[in-house]
Amino acid sequence: MLLRSVSDWRTRGPQRLVIAPQDIRTSDPTIADDIYAGFFALGSRIVDTRGASPFGMASPSDEWEMALMGFGWLRHLRAADSDLARRNARALVSDWMAAEGRPGDSLAWRPSVVARRLLSWVSQSPLLLEGADAEFYRRFLRGLGRHILFLRAEMRGGLSGEARLFAAIALTQATLCSEGYTALRKRAGKWLAEELTRQILPDGGHIGRNPQTLIDLMLDLLPLRQAYAARNVAAPQELISAVDRMMPMLRLFRHPDSSLALFNGMGVTAPDTLATVLAYDDARALPIMDAPFSGYQRIDFGSAVLIMDTGAPPPPDYSAKAHAGTLSFELSLDNQRLVVNCGAPTSQRGALRDAARTTAAHSTLVIADRASSRLPEGASGGWLGGRIVNGPTQVAARRLESAEEIAIEASHNGYGPAFGLAHERRIAMSADGRRVGGTDRLRPVKAKTEPAHAPYAIRFHLHPGVKAASIENEQAALLVLPHGQHWVFHAAGLTVSVEESAYFAAADGVRATQQIVVHGDSAEQPEVNWAFMPGR
Repeated sequence: MLLRSVSDWRTRGPQRLVIAPQDIRTSDPTIADDIYAGFFALGSRIVDTRGASPFGMASPSDEWEMALMGFGWLRHLRAADSDLARRNARALVSDWMAAEGRPGDSLAWRPSVVARRLLSWVSQSPLLLEGADAEFYRRFLRGLGRHILFLRAEMRGGLSGEARLFAAIALTQATLCSEGYTALRKRAGKWLAEELTRQILPDGGHIGRNPQTLIDLMLDLLPLRQAYAARNVAAPQELISAVDRMMPMLRLFRHPDSSLALFNGMGVTAPDTLATVLAYDDARALPIMDAPFSGYQRIDFGSAVLIMDTGAPPPPDYSAKAHAGTLSFELSLDNQRLVVNCGAPTSQRGALRDAARTTAAHSTLVIADRASSRLPEGASGGWLGGRIVNGPTQVAARRLESAEEIAIEASHNGYGPAFGLAHERRIAMSADGRRVGGTDRLRPVKAKTEPAHAPYAIRFHLHPGVKAASIENEQAALLVLPHGQHWVFHAAGLTVSVEESAYFAAADGVRATQQIVVHGDSAEQPEVNWAFMPGR
């Protein structure tokens, strides 16, 4: 009913556009030539349209189609700064309006896609309108109006989750840059303030706990902040505060090689994009070390950095990309990533994405290959939309600092229902960054209860640049970093296995790598001490 009512609306759209917000995403003018030739490289897929409209073709994946329908690629045409690119851009927008211009049940009218398209059209309006005839100008403004009314209806209709925040950003930006929407601009600003308060936690993390979400939000919030200033309109304090809090949180996730830690849906880091966002940090804020609301900890001693997940799964509406990686950690030594999580592959790889969400794909302890949070089968597209069904309800963490070391002590009860066990983990880094030691312990959830027999594995996934080999009769592992530094892993006399693993967050696709694994039984060996130390 909603879609029918929106499609029946007659709107003239904005009276006119008064400013075009800056799109701070990186652009490449050479891609404009590819688009003109009919090649659309989107969502890890390349489609050759062979002269046909891309909007009438069968989509190779939902990810490709969402990127196409979101029109973010218009920035490459604008970067070309040519009459040909402008004509091509108008032709493609006209094709879309003819094929998908009115709301319907297609993916093109998913609220998150509509929000992205509205932001793209407004920011790239100089490209589209310079040299345009009166008819295209009128159709374009009507199209903008239809998008604005659609998102207004979705917001009033109870749109939830991350989509609601991005819709509020798009509505605020579009009405701020237009004439004729004064009342709606104020309403959109209130929606934006409400969602920022709800979704950006006091320590600057997003409620969904995915580092990539912070980048995506900053790419839209920074231009919005600039647009408020350009219109000489006071920005909501919630917007200013959210940006200020998010910058140090982004730095918490940042490894010395400028990649972001692979937690809760984070995949490939685009280093140019991250650098662009951080360049707007006028205060050059230091990374936050203790983020109790977001559930993360960081230990940073120069070239040695440890980042740990000490939080519970996010609320269901924000958990579609979340991973069962509670108490997992990543470690950089000598400015090189050493221990990692497997990361998130591109979304079209459904089976791999489901596997990447399991506890076994993280550098932590896993019991009987069972995830610490319950993930629905077919999490990539089931009726639950990938939401986590249940997980740890009690996750505790504390930070201990002394002149000699910094330690993190944490625990979770995710294995309580199935095995009656709680996982406790302590990780400490020496003040010189030359020793990282840990203890993993399984204890009965109920006091005075005998430990259950359950097989476990403590996994330490290694970055593809690290080479590992068993030494000392499989009592240790030798690790060679890309620059030749040697480190040794011990596990207090237990057998140390070097096994195969997969790394999903490489720019060139899935890569084979290795993992260190210590196997045990919860009743026979409930506690394991381990350490990384420099080798010879």
